[in-house]
Amino acid sequence: MSFNRTEDETFNSSFDIGSLSKHYEYNPFVPDEDTESEKEDLPRLVLMGLRGSGKTSIQKVVFQKMSPNETLFIGSNNSMLKDIVNNSAFVNFQICDFPGHFDLTDPEYDVESIFQGCASLIFVIDAQDAIASALNRLHSVVTKAYKVNNNIKFEVFIHKVDGLTEDTKMETQREIHQRANDDLVDSGDEQKIHISFHLTSIYDHSIFEAFSRVVQKMIPQYATLENFLNIIISTSGIEKAFLFDVKTKIYVATDSSPVDMQSYELCCDMIDVVIDLSNIYGLGDDPGLMMDPAFDDQSSSLIKLNNGTILYLREVCSFFVTCVHIERR
Repeated sequence: MSFNRTEDETFNSSFDIGSLSKHYEYNPFVPDEDTESEKEDLPRLVLMGLRGSGKTSIQKVVFQKMSPNETLFIGSNNSMLKDIVNNSAFVNFQICDFPGHFDLTDPEYDVESIFQGCASLIFVIDAQDAIASALNRLHSVVTKAYKVNNNIKFEVFIHKVDGLTEDTKMETQREIHQRANDDLVDSGDEQKIHISFHLTSIYDHSIFEAFSRVVQKMIPQYATLENFLNIIISTSGIEKAFLFDVKTKIYVATDSSPVDMQSYELCCDMIDVVIDLSNIYGLGDDPGLMMDPAFDDQSSSLIKLNNGTILYLREVCSFFVTCVHIERR
């Protein structure tokens, strides 16, 4: 790992050791000054689901770095929450989190305007709760949204699966997938509407992996990024490559080979390690100034695991996006 430091180092005791600390000021992506109208023109990601399904917890864990345990104290939403995510040029969109009691016929909301600018709609289903009412709501939301905007990407997060056995997870996903498709068949929409399903939990990396797949569909340049990583793979001894948004640990691109969750988790853990060590050893000349970031374009790391796997990390673009390569010998 390379950092530019003098031997006479000083450290700020206010830094805590921890993965991606809330108080750590990442070198921000600074776009041109946006007007309110330009913010409204950003791609929109809509979160929906019944009350208590975990929508708000997901948003806060993934995009606001809240600890999963802290989400236990989050109350239910009574109105739509809107947030702007602009970590980088690729992770740049607005999130609309709708309350669980949201009614498509409620005049308070301009449903057509909401769906018209929607790039992706995520419907969250609590896997540990009764799913019949959730599936009814899913069908009504999806069919209405498709009529307004047939370019929307529909995603279902089968959430809170951390308390289920592997067999129960698979059975729950199969049942939800089958019943959701049956509803589309009954309404004659099975050929028009495609829904992707993901098993998620905020207590492991599954929620970040699922959001990675959602965000990738919102990136127009994704095919180019994937091809670029394929070229790297084909001309080297690398087995797997990711392009990460460091702040969220969403991978905005990867090569075309299947994603192994263990490899993804190792890469996420490596990012945490590099950030933690940067906080300790990589501060600039004035540790009190966060404008002199610890993690910069000189940051890199090489880790060799006991099984011979080599992980290589290199900062590649404005701190936010890093490329992680995995090689097995």
